[in-house]
Amino acid sequence: MAGSDGAVALWHRLLRENANSPLCTSLAERMRERRLTFGGRLLCPFLRPFFLTPADEARVKDAAEMLWHLGERVAKAAAADARLLEHLGLNDEEIRLAQLEPGYDVASTAGRADAFLLPGSLQFAEYNAESPAGPGYSQRLAELFDELPVTARFKEQFEVKYYTPIAELLRALLESYADWGGVERAPRIAIVDWREVPTYSEFELLRDAFTSAGIPTVVADPRDLEFDRSRGLVVDGERIDLVYRRVLINDIVARRDECRALIDAYAARVVCVANTLRCKIAHKKAFFAVLTDERYQSLFSSREREVIAAHVPWTRVVHHDLADDIRRRRDTLVLKPNDEYGGTGVTLGWETSEGAWDHAIAAALREWDDSKRLWVVQERISVRREIFPVCDKDSVAERDMLVDFAPYLFRGRMSGFLTRLSATGLANVTSGGGQVPAFVVGERA
Repeated sequence: MAGSDGAVALWHRLLRENANSPLCTSLAERMRERRLTFGGRLLCPFLRPFFLTPADEARVKDAAEMLWHLGERVAKAAAADARLLEHLGLNDEEIRLAQLEPGYDVASTAGRADAFLLPGSLQFAEYNAESPAGPGYSQRLAELFDELPVTARFKEQFEVKYYTPIAELLRALLESYADWGGVERAPRIAIVDWREVPTYSEFELLRDAFTSAGIPTVVADPRDLEFDRSRGLVVDGERIDLVYRRVLINDIVARRDECRALIDAYAARVVCVANTLRCKIAHKKAFFAVLTDERYQSLFSSREREVIAAHVPWTRVVHHDLADDIRRRRDTLVLKPNDEYGGTGVTLGWETSEGAWDHAIAAALREWDDSKRLWVVQERISVRREIFPVCDKDSVAERDMLVDFAPYLFRGRMSGFLTRLSATGLANVTSGGGQVPAFVVGERA
C-alpha cells in the first residue's frame, strides 16, 4: 500500500542494520514470559508489525462499525421471524437458545469482522459474532513490539499508534452488564470456556488485566459452574455476576449436560452473559447471504446498502437450483460450511480441480438433503499479500504472506485488530498461521 510502503522499507532497513542482534531469541523469550502462546506454540514468529495509515484506519472504522450494527439488526429481526431463522440455518436447539430472553438487547458485546484491506478496497470475508478470540493477545503483542529497540529507531521518522482492546473489552462487558440490570460496581466476572482450549493463556491475560482494573475475575470451565435459584451461578463458592462467554454455542449444544448450569442460570436471568445466545444468528456465514439478497433489502437503508455493495461479497446458501451456476463459476467462488471456524471445510474453487469442486458441491447438497445443514457459496474477494521477515530457527528469512486484517467491534466501537499471516489461501491461527500486531503509522512532520 502506497501510504505504508515507506514505513515497511524503513523497518526492513533497520532490521538489516541490526542483523547480528539475537532478536529472534529475545522475542521468543519475551513471548513465553508474557504467555503469548497458542496451544503452547509461540503466537508470532514474524519480526514486523502490519502497518496501516490513518486514512486506512478511518475507512475500516466506518465500514466495520456499520457491519456490527447490521449484525444486530438481523439478529433482532430473525429472533421474531421463523422464515429468516430458517434461511440463516439455525437448527432447532440453536433456535431454542436464541429464543431465551437474555435480559438486554445487544446480541454481540464482542464481535470481529474478518477482512482484507487493500489500497482500493476493503472486503469482509466473514463476521465473527460469537465472542472472538485474540483481543488480549493482540494488545500484549503490540506492547511487546512497541518496546523493541528497532521500534524506538522507527519512531524517529514515524508516529506510531496501537489500540488497547483489553480495556475496551472490559468497558463493553460492563456496559452490557449495566444494560442487563446489574448494580454491582465491581461485578465478579467469570471467563468461561473449556480448560483444554489452546487460547487458555489469553484467558489468563484477560483475568489479570480485569482484576488489576478493580474487577474481580476468574477463569472457569463450564463443568466447574454450579447453579441454584438461591445462590445464583457459583464457581469455587463465589457468586458470578457476569459471564464473559468464550465457550462456543456449538459446544453448548453438543455438550448440553456439561453446560447445564450456565444455561439454566442464563434462562433464569440470574447472571448476565455476553455474548448472548442470540449472537449465533449473525455469526452464521449465511448472514452475508441475507445482506446481499434482494429479498431482504428492506431491512437496510440506502446508505447501508451502499456499504454492503462495496464491502460484502455476493453470498448465497447452496441449494440444488444453484448447483449448475456454482459449477460453472469455480474460478471465482469459495464454498464454506455455514457454521465452522478455523478454516474448517473451506474450499477455494480457484485452487481446486474440477472434479474436487464437483465433489464439494455434491457433499454440500447431500448435507442439506440429509440433515438441513447449510453451506454457503461466496464470491472470490481480493486478498492482500506482503513480504514479512520471519524467524526461521536462528536466522531471519523473508516470506510472501497473505494478510488477514480483522477489526474488533465491542458494542459497535472499533477497538483494535487481529492481524493474521499465512502462506496459504486461508489465514487463521487455528490452522497454523501466525499473528502480528497492527500499528497505525504516519510520517512525522
